[in-house]
Amino acid sequence: MAQPILRTDRLLMAPLADRHLDLEVHLDADPEVLRYLWGRARSREEVTASHAERTAAAHRVDGLGHWMAFRADRDATPAETEDTFVGLMMLPPAHGPDRPDDPSVSELGYRLVRRCWRQGLAGEASRALLRHAFDTVGQSRVIAQTMAVNAGSRGVMESVGLRYVRTFFPVWDDPLPGSELGEVEYEMTREMWRSVS
Repeated sequence: MAQPILRTDRLLMAPLADRHLDLEVHLDADPEVLRYLWGRARSREEVTASHAERTAAAHRVDGLGHWMAFRADRDATPAETEDTFVGLMMLPPAHGPDRPDDPSVSELGYRLVRRCWRQGLAGEASRALLRHAFDTVGQSRVIAQTMAVNAGSRGVMESVGLRYVRTFFPVWDDPLPGSELGEVEYEMTREMWRSVS
């Protein structure tokens, strides 16, 4: 199954493709967008390397990967421009040093351009990704992680029904301010999704 185009009332989410690289560069050029990830803007070379990793992840588990979100009415197809661009939405297979690869577990994420903050768009996109994960792909669990101090991202996770699982303390070479409070993980299981959908 290829990654589908996903639609919500206000968004069209297109599977990440090479044509989107300049928008990714634009997104990651804002240090505030990356405040809880890198704490600084990223270079074009860094974003290009991440883009290659993201597009490769789309082939690990059918239907999972990354999407670029654009503003659009439900029935409209927007031009994929900087003016309509909302952000990068993520649902790749979960992986990491503390978790074995499990193709039935994916990781929810979102990164929005600053002009689209506080409009409910991250939650709207996240609900669409959760629906896709459980109803289409058949995932058993979706997790999401962020810095404990990232109140905005935690608020999105809670608003879409994810539950807090744990706080953990990774070791960073160059820790960001607030990292001493750790990272948090939230989750939604298939059973939780069935009870709320």
